[in-house]
Amino acid sequence: MCWPKRSRSARSVSVLTDRVKRPLTRRLIQLYSALLYNAHLRGFVEGEIYTGPLKKICVPGLNCYSCPGAVSACPLGALQNAVASSADRPAFYVVGLLLLFGLFLGRVICGYLCPFGLIQELLHKLPTKKVRKSSLTRKLSRVKYMILLVFVLAVPVWFALKRVPLPAFCKYICPAGTLEGAVLLLLHPANSELRALAGGLFWWKFSLMAVILAACVFVYRAFCRFLCPLGAIYGLFSRIALLGVKVDPVRCTDCGACVRACPTDILKVGDSECVHCGNCIDVCPEKAISFCAGKIVLHGPALPERGQQK
Repeated sequence: MCWPKRSRSARSVSVLTDRVKRPLTRRLIQLYSALLYNAHLRGFVEGEIYTGPLKKICVPGLNCYSCPGAVSACPLGALQNAVASSADRPAFYVVGLLLLFGLFLGRVICGYLCPFGLIQELLHKLPTKKVRKSSLTRKLSRVKYMILLVFVLAVPVWFALKRVPLPAFCKYICPAGTLEGAVLLLLHPANSELRALAGGLFWWKFSLMAVILAACVFVYRAFCRFLCPLGAIYGLFSRIALLGVKVDPVRCTDCGACVRACPTDILKVGDSECVHCGNCIDVCPEKAISFCAGKIVLHGPALPERGQQK
């Protein structure tokens, strides 16, 4: 049995419409999530950090606790604080929450629900020559796992044993914290006295942030791909996460079109480097890729109704 073929013009219009609609939909989700994470607009006006009861809850994406608009906590910062206090109390809540985020969403969070990921993508849209992915970028993508082990786990545990809390990644590296927290607070007129307290650590983090943001102009999601330990955590759930792009093994011919079209360093669709942006869906010649929630197809190649014959 065969499905009826649509005219070439009809197929072209359908594909064009789909290509326009899907990225816009993802961008809107990114914008909405950034607004929801930072819904405390009063904080931007007054230059103060929200400290209400919602700050005990973690959002899925990387969004600094110290951002004036942040209504909830960052899961990476909460994890470090929990690890830093592990000598006194176990980190069951944060670890359990990360497990839930990972099992249900995985790195879909990186592609759709991370405000700093949105910032990186917007910077990459600036009209400059771009650095394409290569064997070097694939090797660099492993660095984030080293950062996870050293700055998020090992260093905080070491100092926790000495009863000295030290969230090392937040304190020494995190560009999201510097941009969303320190910079926004220091720029506010109400915090002018804080500027005099900005010392060497702040200028180190500011310089690192500037380098990372500049790199994002030329390299797609440079921080996300090479340095983000939260992405490394969610990448561990890639094979079992409920939501994400899935490949139909019956249709797939291993042509590699999806890997070539992907802006990240994937070796196959849906692996630990995939942020589930959905670019691969449109380029697959066999229509083998769909965006799914378990077995439910949320977005994928439109098929003719069954039962119609050529």
